[in-house]
Amino acid sequence: MPLYLYANPKNPKEIIEVFQGMNDAHEFKKNGIKWDRVYLAPNSSIDTKINPHSEADFVNKTANKKGTMGDILDASREASEARTKTHGTDPVKQKHYDDYAKKRDGMRCMQEIRERMPKKFII
Repeated sequence: MPLYLYANPKNPKEIIEVFQGMNDAHEFKKNGIKWDRVYLAPNSSIDTKINPHSEADFVNKTANKKGTMGDILDASREASEARTKTHGTDPVKQKHYDDYAKKRDGMRCMQEIRERMPKKFII
């Protein structure tokens, strides 16, 4: 049974816990005085926080989630932004760019070139 809180209207610091069914009328009376129900924010949590520095954490948190590919790309972008905020640049993205250049004899990735180019030159 859920636990509900009620406060004495004459002394709001006096709070009592009452077990009541979910379908019961949520009222509490004591000595003819109807006490006020106290509403609290729910303390449930959803595992939406992903450690941006852990590849395994990203895979575990996104593996069994229902959603679209866009949701995974959004989570990846948020992790990249968090790493950039922490380090100044995203080391994972930079490693990808360096590996790309190494495989292609020094040719840089177009996305990297666009990111480094001043905004006024981008079409």
